Amino acid sequence: MISVVKAFDRSPLAELEADDAAALERKLATAQKLFKDRGSWLKVYRRISILHKLAALMEAKREVFGRLIASEGGKPLTDALIETDRAIDGVRIAADELRTWGGREIPMGLTEASVDRRAWTLKEPIGVVAAISAFNHPLNLIVHQVAPAIATGCPVIVKPAMATPLNCIELVKLVHEAGMPEGWVQTFLPENRALSEAFATDPRVAFLSFIGSAKVGWSLRSKLASGARCALEHGGVAPVIVDKSADIDKVIEPIAKGGYYHAGQVCVSVQRIYVHREVMTEFVELFAERVNKLNVGDPLLSETEVGPLINPGEANRVAAWIEEAVAAGSEQRGGGRLSSTTLKPTILINPPKDAKVSTFEVFGPLTCVYPIGSLDEGIKEANSLPVAFQSAVFTQDLSAALRAAEEFDASTVMVNDHTAFRTDWMPFAGRHISGHGTGGIPYTMHEMTAEKMVVFRI
Repeated sequence: MISVVKAFDRSPLAELEADDAAALERKLATAQKLFKDRGSWLKVYRRISILHKLAALMEAKREVFGRLIASEGGKPLTDALIETDRAIDGVRIAADELRTWGGREIPMGLTEASVDRRAWTLKEPIGVVAAISAFNHPLNLIVHQVAPAIATGCPVIVKPAMATPLNCIELVKLVHEAGMPEGWVQTFLPENRALSEAFATDPRVAFLSFIGSAKVGWSLRSKLASGARCALEHGGVAPVIVDKSADIDKVIEPIAKGGYYHAGQVCVSVQRIYVHREVMTEFVELFAERVNKLNVGDPLLSETEVGPLINPGEANRVAAWIEEAVAAGSEQRGGGRLSSTTLKPTILINPPKDAKVSTFEVFGPLTCVYPIGSLDEGIKEANSLPVAFQSAVFTQDLSAALRAAEEFDASTVMVNDHTAFRTDWMPFAGRHISGHGTGGIPYTMHEMTAEKMVVFRI
């Protein structure tokens, strides 16, 4: 059995039956049988209809999903409802994308050997999709894996994070209520980690969608069956530069949101803040004042801005990293502990460059502020780690903005906005060890398709 508890107070939410090896085999065999039978493939108009009905059903349960996200994942209710709205819109994005979904003409007649021919491509589902998700967005991340699979016609088996499976289970129920035939969308709740690896690396899996730690993601990729493709979404140690020209009054709020949203448990959460020395004192005082006012506590309360970490072990780890940095000479602003899972927001001023908080993804309510003497120094420091995801610069100097945009080692550069900004139709991908492939609803749909070329001789 799998016990699901509230992230905030660890009180019980549900007891779920786990899947054993026999269950996994049944689910993979079902998915493979559906894919192999081309006659069973759902027509595009049916997929569009199912997605639209699913969005409507989700909308009717907006409050249910919001409270479920806040309960099992600990995200403050206000943000949990926003996640629900995004998930609903994500389903509609997948449906809308199908209206212009198609292949392309391949030019012929460009050489004597290619005359009297016409060629074009068709988009087909790649095959069985294995989706492994993370806890921090327990509804929207599942939508980013399931909705593209429905749209492209791929059978999908989705494994939610074991700490937050309830949103996934509820969503899949609604998928079937929306008219999806049995077997096309299945959940998988493995009774142990070995089964998770067996699931991801099974030769019947054509595409692995993985959202989680780099260590696990890269390990799974090395063990994929021959021919299988994958997309890996890991994390970063997101850098932000505050240039000397920045309007400090306009910088504080977005950086506070980007750093402490969902208690920092976001793969592109603001973590390293490089501030020009000319504005360092002003920034630190205003930033500390704002962070100190963040309302911390029960995520089910409407006024809460920062909730718990996912479990006591994660809270202990983050607290230990902070203590280690302070012992090494970092100045601490804020912090403390509210409960076994809940840490108060912390700011560390100029921690050592080799400290864990400076080199690894914290995934907790912590930001680090470092003084810099120039934009070039900030860019150099921002690019100093092997991770690379979303970065940001705050400046009123156009040349500084353009230089940072071009020189950041990042997949996305935000100008005058925090690193955690995202829409569900934009590409979302890490570079280097931060990921592989591209997320975002339309881009995942592309990853889940295979193109077939038809050459017609007249």
